[in-house]
Amino acid sequence: MALLPAVEVEPPVPATAAVIWLHGLGADGHDFEPVVPELGLPPGAPIRFVFPHAPHRPVTINNGYVMPAWYDILEMDLARKVDTGQLLASAAAVQALVDRERERGIASERIVLAGFSQGGAVVYQAALTYPEPLAGVLALSTYFATAYTLEPAAANRAVPVRIGHGLMDDVVPESLGRAAQKRLQEMGYAPQYLTYPIGHSVSLEEIRDIGGFLREWLLP
Repeated sequence: MALLPAVEVEPPVPATAAVIWLHGLGADGHDFEPVVPELGLPPGAPIRFVFPHAPHRPVTINNGYVMPAWYDILEMDLARKVDTGQLLASAAAVQALVDRERERGIASERIVLAGFSQGGAVVYQAALTYPEPLAGVLALSTYFATAYTLEPAAANRAVPVRIGHGLMDDVVPESLGRAAQKRLQEMGYAPQYLTYPIGHSVSLEEIRDIGGFLREWLLP
């Protein structure tokens, strides 16, 4: 499998941890690159950030327009009917990036997967089914598209999950974030759920919270 192209932000010291962060529909790997300096991480934090680019594909809900997308969205209703095959393929591609970080010398327990919107749906699938333990999952303004088909890997049945969602999100309603939280609890996870007074975006408050999670999971 060819690796996904990605923007990489290297730390000023050799990396001992990594964050693989997926963008949303129609964006690209540069979307969250400017967030790194705003996370409030200590200078010299040994964390590599990897921001992959989604493939370009037709998107049904956008009249078949070709754009960066982790998978096709077939219907924009609360059920979020999606092309599950494409989602699974994207999740496998993300897992290949995790494998690459491990080949670079970073232990799986030092790798966080993060995703915004449909990128978050891919991250749920990729992280919870990865066969080696991960450091954590950040699910941002997203939904759990494979909630009733995913079979978690034993290694990640207790991976920390942090969910963030805007209370005024009119693209991915907050109810979908709550539904993901509920389903994860049913599966035995203990997700932390945080809300913000924003729409379908991230705020400085949320970015600082994300920085706090990364410090907790990846820094001594």
